[in-house]
Amino acid sequence: MPLEFADSHCHLNYEGLSQRTDDVLQAMACAGVTRALNICTTLEEADQVLEQTIGRPRLWCSVGVHPDYDEVAREPTVDELVSRADHEKVVAIGETGLDYYRLKGDLDWQRERFRVHIRAARTVNKPLIIHTREAADDTLRILREEKSHEVAGVMHCFTESIDVARAAIDLGFFISLSGIVTFKNAQQVHEVAREVPLENLLIETDAPFLAPVPFRGKTNEPAFVVHVAERIAELKGLAVEEVAQVTTQNFCRFIRQAA
Repeated sequence: MPLEFADSHCHLNYEGLSQRTDDVLQAMACAGVTRALNICTTLEEADQVLEQTIGRPRLWCSVGVHPDYDEVAREPTVDELVSRADHEKVVAIGETGLDYYRLKGDLDWQRERFRVHIRAARTVNKPLIIHTREAADDTLRILREEKSHEVAGVMHCFTESIDVARAAIDLGFFISLSGIVTFKNAQQVHEVAREVPLENLLIETDAPFLAPVPFRGKTNEPAFVVHVAERIAELKGLAVEEVAQVTTQNFCRFIRQAA
């Protein structure tokens, strides 16, 4: 039986992928990547992100505004996120969260935007896609304060410590590993890959960014998520077949769709 993989986080509407959608999807099929989640990062792109999934039964999407964007045409409200999530193809809220690496200064607006996303997710009962960078304590605190465990979700492109991973798992979240796990010096991510139980892991590309070895430095695409699975299998001492099967099952649980 052929292996099946699921890319839990990609940006098919971004430069480098949007101009060759058919080729990207064909490469996915050839690699055995049978499912993918197309991620929204601004309200302005939400329609395009959704449109890319319509008529494609193994593609789904999210709606949200990325925490890095301090100047957006429209700040998200609970009502607008709820309205845009009212479509069978929109299976998650985000990408949302906190990023204290790229932005400095007064970030109260970022924390409030994060809370808005969690409230919207709880309203529509759909999972969250969390981005956190150098903000783990505040991310976990807000997740707890806003009762995110009611919907849970995924900690995407995870690069934090194993202790942060365990705290997120306690809230019901999956830990998603990207091509960074294939990088030689990513020791903290390697530890997370070894220590987090397979039933709590997802795999992703974050395409077109963070291409895994042996494509590092090139445009990433969903087909390359196979290399993430292979590296996790190596670090865990498992067969790639097991990693493929379990992470694909986890993906279906995460987006609440039948396998």
